[in-house]
Amino acid sequence: MATYNKRGYKPPKPEPEVKEEVIEQEEVFDGKSTTAEVFNSLDAGASKTEEWVQKNQKIIFGVIAVIVVAILGYIGYDKFIETPKEEEAASEMFQAEQYFSQAVDAQKSNDSLYNLALNGGEGKMGFLKIIDNYSGTDAANLSHYFAGMAYLNTGKYKEAVSHLEEFKTEDDVLKATALGATGDAFAQTGDNKSALEYYEKAIKASENELTSPRFLFKAGQLSLTMNKKAEALKYFTEIKEKYESSPEGISIDAHIAMAE
Repeated sequence: MATYNKRGYKPPKPEPEVKEEVIEQEEVFDGKSTTAEVFNSLDAGASKTEEWVQKNQKIIFGVIAVIVVAILGYIGYDKFIETPKEEEAASEMFQAEQYFSQAVDAQKSNDSLYNLALNGGEGKMGFLKIIDNYSGTDAANLSHYFAGMAYLNTGKYKEAVSHLEEFKTEDDVLKATALGATGDAFAQTGDNKSALEYYEKAIKASENELTSPRFLFKAGQLSLTMNKKAEALKYFTEIKEKYESSPEGISIDAHIAMAE
């Protein structure tokens, strides 16, 4: 059977195969590669940085010099000024400490030894001059403690408080001792309220067998004097519960009976 093509019909031409070509070359815009653009930008930035450094190198070197001088100055100050100052102050204080120790060990109050400790002797400074001449040193700080204790033992309670309050330490036992001594000075002047506050501070500063029962006992006695029996009972009871074997604990039952 014969077949006829319709009029005007043309078979479609096969589409030409388009081969996909992988272009591994970099993109080009207006005849310039992006990589080249990046490097050109970097070069331009580097050039500007170099120009800025060249123009401001005096300022830069000046700043560096200041930093270096500051570092060297700190090292030099510590090595050649601060350390020798500490050593010199400690050397000066040795004799004053000897006077103080002798005064404490004396069977009776020895004001002359305490005065030598405060004012110096045998060509060495006392605690007061060490405080004035070596301010900021550990020796000067410790001299405040010794001066305060010396004044306390010679009946100069205002001066004692002044120096003891200047003394700073991270040692809990020594801190408690200084605070308790400040309380003693206030108690001697009749300022019982301040005295009790400092005894409280001393109790809280350190919990130990040496200072805790001592200042608990003093706080209890002072509370009885102030007719604060409930507070006195609290202090005495704490000695009974925690420090019964201490010297203050020996007669604590009698004091508890007085406070009840």
